[in-house]
Amino acid sequence: MKKDILIPEVTDIFMAIVKEYNSEFQCDDWNAYIINNKNIDIEMILIVSKGYNEDKQIETAILRHRIEKLPAKSYAKVELLLNDVIKLSNVFNVTFFEENVMYDKKFLFKKGSIKEGALRVISLLNKRGILIK
Repeated sequence: MKKDILIPEVTDIFMAIVKEYNSEFQCDDWNAYIINNKNIDIEMILIVSKGYNEDKQIETAILRHRIEKLPAKSYAKVELLLNDVIKLSNVFNVTFFEENVMYDKKFLFKKGSIKEGALRVISLLNKRGILIK
């Protein structure tokens, strides 16, 4: 039965954690972004996120975000990550529709991967961050 279910592969959709300056509060913030690097719009995006540490049995609240439409070659800010949360493993489950086909992918930022030394320029955002493909 499971072999009969078609699960399409997700391509050109990424998650990024970006460190950027917040001029309102005059501090650096870590923000999560979803990136659509496709040549086609995606719709009805649902992102479910959570931070956790299995060793210490710590888990954050589950956050849910909805984006109606994300145009081709664009991005959207998803959420702010507090300093206590970036120390944990952070998972983002992304579900969306592309041409009436539903896609689903899990993006995992492992514990300790969100740090200053891991920042790289993300060309589509034109910002420094950590990118998961």
